[in-house]
Amino acid sequence: MTPILETKNLTHTYGEGTPFRSDALQSVNLSIAQGEFVGIIGHTGSGKSTLIQHLNGLLKPTSGQVLLGGRDIWSDKKFTRETRFRVGLVFQYPEYQLFEETVYQDIAFGPKNMGLTKDEIDRRVRRAAGFVGIPEENLQKSPFELSGGQKRRVAIAGVIAMEPDVLILDEPTAGLDPVGREGILANIRAYQASQNATVMMVSHSMEEIASNVDRLIVMNHGKVAMTGTPREVFSRAKELFSMGLDIPQITQVFLRLRDMGLDVDTSVYTVEQAQACLLKLRGGLRHA
Repeated sequence: MTPILETKNLTHTYGEGTPFRSDALQSVNLSIAQGEFVGIIGHTGSGKSTLIQHLNGLLKPTSGQVLLGGRDIWSDKKFTRETRFRVGLVFQYPEYQLFEETVYQDIAFGPKNMGLTKDEIDRRVRRAAGFVGIPEENLQKSPFELSGGQKRRVAIAGVIAMEPDVLILDEPTAGLDPVGREGILANIRAYQASQNATVMMVSHSMEEIASNVDRLIVMNHGKVAMTGTPREVFSRAKELFSMGLDIPQITQVFLRLRDMGLDVDTSVYTVEQAQACLLKLRGGLRHA
């Protein structure tokens, strides 16, 4: 089966031919399947942002390819433009990009630029608003009357309304309180599950990544350092620490328990897994 999104030897160099030359990406090879929820982590400057900007054609590779449905997104100008609708990118703090008079108009901006009919635009706006939990009565309000979390939802809805094959989010919960963070993540999970959509999420929060994604991509110095399930990746704590990355707090607790002599599974990364592990351990101690 052809991956929905793929990179082949993707390389990007900033400042080519100058003393400030920097290789932001070096021969990156990735394959993303339809319906996957993929997390991308890496220290500042590891290449995460440069990578995701290549995936919808905002940046052009110095060398290598980005393939959408098996086709090079730079094969012709028409397909490059099509890619920017089919691969939706939500930047960090997207609420700063809101500019229309009403929430409805802001969400409708992308679909309008796709040349859709008025009825189809209306359907998409209301559907996208529903996915992210924007009440009907808020659609005619100015987006600037809303809270920070609600503005974030409007910005995400504007991308979802284009019904992209792939939704990419750069730090979607940055700056929100715990309730706001979980609300946004729940909206994203609901959208991904109901649409069998491919979602890629960049985050510095290991807890958010661990509890939401199917697979992790770890970037380091412009290269893919490792990839695997959250359990596989977070079990390699020493390597992650050496890259300046953290691991979920619950995994840190279990590493400490093992150092104290307890026979625990240090690959756990969620509270639910930790609870099951501790109950199993308690049962074993009772019968010892």
